[in-house]
Amino acid sequence: MKKIVFILISLMTTSWVSAAGGGGAVGEKAHTNIRSVDSLRNGAKTYMNYCMGCHSMAYQRYNRVAEDLGLTEDEMMNGLVLTDAKFSDKMVIAMTPEQSSAWFNKAVAPDLTVIAKARGVDWLFNFLINFYVDPTRPSGWNNLTFENAGMPHILWELQGIRTANFEMHTDEEGNEHKEFKGFETVQAGLLSEKEYKDLARDLVNFLDYSSEPAQLIRMAYAPWVLLFVSLFTFLAYMLKVNYFRDIH
Repeated sequence: MKKIVFILISLMTTSWVSAAGGGGAVGEKAHTNIRSVDSLRNGAKTYMNYCMGCHSMAYQRYNRVAEDLGLTEDEMMNGLVLTDAKFSDKMVIAMTPEQSSAWFNKAVAPDLTVIAKARGVDWLFNFLINFYVDPTRPSGWNNLTFENAGMPHILWELQGIRTANFEMHTDEEGNEHKEFKGFETVQAGLLSEKEYKDLARDLVNFLDYSSEPAQLIRMAYAPWVLLFVSLFTFLAYMLKVNYFRDIH
């Protein structure tokens, strides 16, 4: 019994850690909607235009994305794909890990196929909205959610340029800690704050879909499965009543 309780507690703890996405500031909920085809299409467009220069989706294919998002081959390959890839190809990039390491201060741009499972949608959303200028970093950018991230702010033209204000505090042991006080806009972006968050939300929604494309099918079948289980439960109960009605 103790072993069972220990296993359950371990599983719950693992789930909490996974949901937290490895720490960092996760202040806002993503509120993504995997059933919104328009959101998924917008997210795919943003990913193709801004993310796929560095990040592959090696476990995803163009034709599968087109099928799930209701796009024709022409809409997918001529409207979203910016390379000479074929419709059945995997969504990989030309940049090698060695090139990535050399260009981004030894940081290798990760494959993002299942990043939403690894980090969680809330973590990803906050990561995308929490960039700020930091002259001490090699890329010139830092991130409130993932401090000292090697990734530059690729969407800065859309969100704008911001600085982060911190206050330093010293604890009883003499250790200094910095407390985040807020962002200050230096240069406005092409999008308003709401528009940028909507774009980030759509991008995270697409990453969530990519981490498990079958969830669209699973969600479509879910009501019918629940209906079958309910009907079967009712029939099983009526059968039980019929069998045991003469037993006193």
